[in-house]
Amino acid sequence: MTDVLLVDRTDAVVTLTLNRPDAMNSFTVDLKEALRDTLAELETDRSCRAIVLAGAGGAFCGGQDLREHAELLGKGATDLDTVRVHYNPIAQRLSSMPKPVVAAVRGMAAGAGASLAMLADFRIGGPKTSFLMAFANVALAGDSGISWSLPRIVGHARAVELLLLAEPVRAQRAYEIGLLTRLLEDDEQVLPVAQELAARLAAGPTVAYGAIKRELSIGDAGTLSDALAAEAQAQAICGATADHKNAVEAFVNKRKPVYEGR
Repeated sequence: MTDVLLVDRTDAVVTLTLNRPDAMNSFTVDLKEALRDTLAELETDRSCRAIVLAGAGGAFCGGQDLREHAELLGKGATDLDTVRVHYNPIAQRLSSMPKPVVAAVRGMAAGAGASLAMLADFRIGGPKTSFLMAFANVALAGDSGISWSLPRIVGHARAVELLLLAEPVRAQRAYEIGLLTRLLEDDEQVLPVAQELAARLAAGPTVAYGAIKRELSIGDAGTLSDALAAEAQAQAICGATADHKNAVEAFVNKRKPVYEGR
């Protein structure tokens, strides 16, 4: 694995750290491919039960590396094929990941960096956290799932404002409108708290968590009939798990359940 992406395993939690701190962890081809391929591996890795996404240094992610992008434009590459080849698969993996994803958002999350943070199940930030839907500032439309995730988090009208005006959203405001799940008082605690939350989730009924995520993705956009069908399918899957059996037995016997993610 290339060192532009650091992969750390602590028990059932895998922390993925974007590791280009001198460039605000902006996305080069190498970093995009590393993140895309690692997420694909973790999706089916039963030993991984929760994921933390973080950035090295003082920023979460500055989005696309514009220096590399300028070189590609200079060579006549104007179709932005990287969206189809890199950003779309990354966004799809994050949004459909059958285990919890926690984003530790220290500092700036801009462009595709903000987009990917929005696809996490939880976003933890500190006083220096900020978001910038920067696409319009370089005459581009949104990508990496932002047109899907942002309206679901802040509503359609606010999404229009954030994307068209492309102005920074500071930490307190980000928390108020839902871009952050939790706002801490100390930036140094962002990663430890995110990892602590991920560890808590990893010890939970992760099959059920994955099913709940699928239900919500359908329920958000579908009809009541779609939601009911998804719920029936999810309950059939979860009802057959060892975790469900153990949880019911623990409840009857007044003890704390132990979940194994199966």
